[in-house]
Amino acid sequence: MSLPAAARAPRTVEREAPSRAPRRRLQPVTGTPTRRKPKLAYALVALAGAMAIGAAQIGLSLAITQDSFLLASLTSQQHDLDLRTDALQEDLTGLSSPQALATGAASLGMVVAGTPSYLRLSDGAIFGQGTGAGGTSTIDPNGAGAVGNALLQAPVTATATDDAADAASGQTQQELPPAITDGLPSPTTR
Repeated sequence: MSLPAAARAPRTVEREAPSRAPRRRLQPVTGTPTRRKPKLAYALVALAGAMAIGAAQIGLSLAITQDSFLLASLTSQQHDLDLRTDALQEDLTGLSSPQALATGAASLGMVVAGTPSYLRLSDGAIFGQGTGAGGTSTIDPNGAGAVGNALLQAPVTATATDDAADAASGQTQQELPPAITDGLPSPTTR
């Protein structure tokens, strides 16, 4: 097998000579290039932006601080109102106790009847004792069997006459330290 002659012969491609670009010549720098002046408007915008951010931070900080003081004040107020509500609830509980109601009824002249009586509406018949309560009550709420109610007792307060009597006698109550019965107290160590 042989190749055709055209395939065997080396091809010669005519190439063009590369064209040379003219060489640049280096020149020494004789002076510094002129610099453009920074624009004053850019500096003013940057400064105003920084000041606005700082002012916003200060304003937010003051607002948060003010809110925290307001919250602390409202929390204290809520605590005082809760204590007052608890005290009033305790007073209400004492005044609505059966002993307080019986004492109040007795002071108004009400009496407790002995046995109940019933009225049948269909024929008007009365079942039970059938008479009204007498002038005396069968139960005495302040009698010997009454148990003291601490919620009804008013706290004992010093009066002005007691203070005047103490001042006249020259005696004042001093708060004494608690008595030490088991020696000096010492801290617990581990």
